[in-house]
Amino acid sequence: MKILYTIADLQPESGGPSRSVSALAGAVTELGAEAEILALEYGSKAALPKPPVNAVKATWVPCRGNLGRNLKWSPGFFPKLVSRCRESRDCVLHDNGLWLPTNHAAARAARATGIPFLVSPRGMLASWSLRFRRFKKRLAWVLYQRLDLLSARVLHATSKDEAQVFRSLGFTQPIAVIPNGITKPQDHGTTGLRDHKTTGPQDERTAEHGPVVPWSRGPVVLFLSRIHPKKGLLDLVEAWAAVRPVGWRLVVAGGDENGHRAEVERAGRDKGLADRFEFVGEVADDKKWELYSRAGLFVLPSKAENFGLVIAEALACGVPVITTRATPWEEIQTHRCGWWVETGPTPLADALRQATGLTNAEREQMGRRGRALVEQNYTWPAAGQKMLAVYQWMLGLEEKPLCVV
Repeated sequence: MKILYTIADLQPESGGPSRSVSALAGAVTELGAEAEILALEYGSKAALPKPPVNAVKATWVPCRGNLGRNLKWSPGFFPKLVSRCRESRDCVLHDNGLWLPTNHAAARAARATGIPFLVSPRGMLASWSLRFRRFKKRLAWVLYQRLDLLSARVLHATSKDEAQVFRSLGFTQPIAVIPNGITKPQDHGTTGLRDHKTTGPQDERTAEHGPVVPWSRGPVVLFLSRIHPKKGLLDLVEAWAAVRPVGWRLVVAGGDENGHRAEVERAGRDKGLADRFEFVGEVADDKKWELYSRAGLFVLPSKAENFGLVIAEALACGVPVITTRATPWEEIQTHRCGWWVETGPTPLADALRQATGLTNAEREQMGRRGRALVEQNYTWPAAGQKMLAVYQWMLGLEEKPLCVV
């Protein structure tokens, strides 16, 4: 059996889907399936795409010129995908994301070849996401996106909340509810919360390994994700200004999207917080675990998330998490390993005030509970096993699995 995964790109700055698609492909490969990822490649003017894990094959379709890169469009994507679909028997096409030309090409290729087609919207049908750049999305919805989703034999949701969003929009086909997994960080030397010892300033940057961890001045609240309006960083600025926890610093890691970092930095300066924020830019995978291990708290004040991979990663590293009810992480509250609050500056400020007011021992206890939660429920082998069962069912090789509703 072969699985063709399509995604716009695997660029480091593209956020969680670029990592989760590769990890899922690697997990099903470990279970005996053949996996191939088809994605765009932007040439020497862009960062190198992240290579897939394990034995997953990658086919890069050249995408050249500023217009092509901005639109994520290449005339070669559709014919290359059709060719790949026609080469294999017992093949499933699994597309990831919405709204982009690559997503429309995947739906067209599935219709042209009759290949079983599954779509993972990856949070892009959430109400906040639909409001962001609303006019363009409404136009795309009318022209092709709704029909493309209706043509999918199965939709994939990473949480029950996301599945409910699909139903609220009128989609009636089967939904596979399978959460993402995480790559366990034990090989990266992370052991949870640690003391913050002064080692002197570290400002070195390298293109290969990302930033050297630049802080050693006391407890740290870490944000690690795309710097995008959806992530709620302006709310975090307001909340941080209201709380101003003594001795704590806020470190923001992640790639900038559409210049939003400048907007956040300006808001911080207006609040007199310039010396309390530290922006460290995009972080390579081999450095992010070090960031987690040095953090006393992790915060993701998102307006919408279908899963929130960084939340699971922080919990796996024993770091208590503050996040919003726009993420599907009620378990943070029920397992007492963080704060799950309403969106907006005021609830976020209340959580920050409580979290920074705890003792180190209390935060460490919360971190241990979070690590246990992830180890029990969120691993890539488990996600791969469930997804492989869905693929087999789509091909008529097995009965419908329990994760399909």
